[in-house]
Amino acid sequence: MTADRIPDTPLFDRARQSGGYALNKATKDLRIPEKRDAFRANPGAYLDSYCVPDDAKRAVLARDWREMVRLGGNVFYILKLGAIQPATMTEIGAHQAGIEHATFLRERLGKR
Repeated sequence: MTADRIPDTPLFDRARQSGGYALNKATKDLRIPEKRDAFRANPGAYLDSYCVPDDAKRAVLARDWREMVRLGGNVFYILKLGAIQPATMTEIGAHQAGIEHATFLRERLGKR
């Protein structure tokens, strides 16, 4: 993968996109109810059926949003995991920023 120009901010370029193809295909398909059921029944087997690499598989199973993006996950596709285990965009943003959700809301969004 290419080196990121902004620290801690993965650039979603062609190389990263290509590296995340299987991850993105698997998460995009979670829009289909039968695929969500298959993921819920056996997440590892579901990801294996898409040939998701081990590092991306670990990130999905841990809901490590930052790592999924770093590995080429498209945020619009990985958000489909929210249909499996609800997570708000601000919770994901806080995780990616490495701060508590309440702190993220207060410092990044100006909410009290």
